Amino acid sequence: MSNNFDVVIIGGGHNALIASCYLAKAGLSVAILEKNDSLGGATVSQKVFPEYEARLSRYSYLVSLLPDKIVSDLGLKFETIERSVSSFTPENFEDKSLGLLITRGLVGQTKSDFKAITNSDSELQAWEAFYADVQRLADVIAPTMLSKLPTRSELKARVNHKIWDEIIEEPLGKVLEARFDNDLVRGIVLTDGLIGTFSDATDLVANICFLYHLIGNGTGDWKVPRGGMGALVAELVELSQSLGVKFVLNSEVTNIENSSGIFTTKNKSESFTSKYLLANLAPGKLANIMGTKPPKTLDGSQVKVNMLLTKLPRLKCGTDPKLAFAGTFHFDERYSDFTRAFKEAAAGKIPSRIPAEMYCHTLSDLSILGEDLIEKGYQTLTLFGIHTPASLFEADNKASKAIILERLLAQLNEYLLDPIESCLAKNSDGSLCIEIKSPLDLDEEIGLPRGNIFHKDLSMPFREDNDMPSWGVETQIPNLFLCGAGAIRGGGVSGIPGHNAAAAVLEAQGK
Repeated sequence: MSNNFDVVIIGGGHNALIASCYLAKAGLSVAILEKNDSLGGATVSQKVFPEYEARLSRYSYLVSLLPDKIVSDLGLKFETIERSVSSFTPENFEDKSLGLLITRGLVGQTKSDFKAITNSDSELQAWEAFYADVQRLADVIAPTMLSKLPTRSELKARVNHKIWDEIIEEPLGKVLEARFDNDLVRGIVLTDGLIGTFSDATDLVANICFLYHLIGNGTGDWKVPRGGMGALVAELVELSQSLGVKFVLNSEVTNIENSSGIFTTKNKSESFTSKYLLANLAPGKLANIMGTKPPKTLDGSQVKVNMLLTKLPRLKCGTDPKLAFAGTFHFDERYSDFTRAFKEAAAGKIPSRIPAEMYCHTLSDLSILGEDLIEKGYQTLTLFGIHTPASLFEADNKASKAIILERLLAQLNEYLLDPIESCLAKNSDGSLCIEIKSPLDLDEEIGLPRGNIFHKDLSMPFREDNDMPSWGVETQIPNLFLCGAGAIRGGGVSGIPGHNAAAAVLEAQGK
């Protein structure tokens, strides 16, 4: 069989699969070279605990940025589930335990919870006003994500509101301190600026992360993928196969040559030639293959903990666990917690209290569990710990993970009536069904440099006024395009860089 293709894609994550579908539908021949023995990259579902029929989204776990247009264009049978609860945050006081439940539409007990936590009506009013303003940004920016990059001036003129300066120009921390009075409320808002981003609230890096978390599909809603992340990959694999895309698994690329407009991409035993080359891997990893200097980026700064539970724990504040865990469950994410944790981690210390959040997939979607586990009432929990940069794990990855896991569970237990350990399922050897992944694990297992879940530092979703028009996927080498999270407007489970890389190829083809 010939190894000559119109397009070769290095890496087989969801963006590569989406790009391959668009390109193959346009009549181009496409091959995907994947170093592992399966496709999907970070968007996979796996039996993390082999004795149990529970397929967890091991790495990526929620969907917001995937445009409905991509799902529609490709005819994907992929469904996401809206969560009625946006978030829940428990808070212990000297004489009582309370919780702040924030529902979609701010209905139900949200108003009374705000009043009880903050002793004021003004924080809820400030919350409503702030997110109404953020919606103005989303309404303008979201529709541009599958087009060539707009300019800064174009977007600013379209927004035409102070929220542009607050989110794009001014440090997020300064804005939150001006907009909100309560430490806990400020922290809940700030969370979206620090997911996977090792920064304090004064750095504009946090603004960029915050923006991407709030503009998905124009709503910023984070939804549960029915069937887990693996359901998206399965749909894309089936479609790309039907379109004639060739998959070459266990194919780690070791060399790339570019001569006379033709790329030759080599693994250990084969060579593949193509006119166009797409890179669904981090820019730093691509630079290593090509022998060029990798870009400087922030370390990944999160731990992910996957759990299988026999039941959900009860809370000291008395909130129904099925409500508390239905959305994003924040704990120790006050504004001051983030400030302290960042300073401690930047000084090379594991934070004394690690800001963290969780979600329960199975409260929205039981299909990831086998029938036996469903009947017994089992649940899954995913925990995301913040401000735990890769540098904290370098001396001893295993030992650091053990310390951090113990600390996180102890912190969580401060808000629970049932210690979380008592709710965890057990393996036949008595070990608990819980695993923790550090940034170094993500680098080794799925190629995220230093565990950076965005492949490199995020960029604003526009170009400067004097920059050349582009899709945000171009490199210094003609016909070599980024189609992963490292592209401009990459990051998250979005498919956007996959779509845009395919669009750049088709534009170059004159299609």
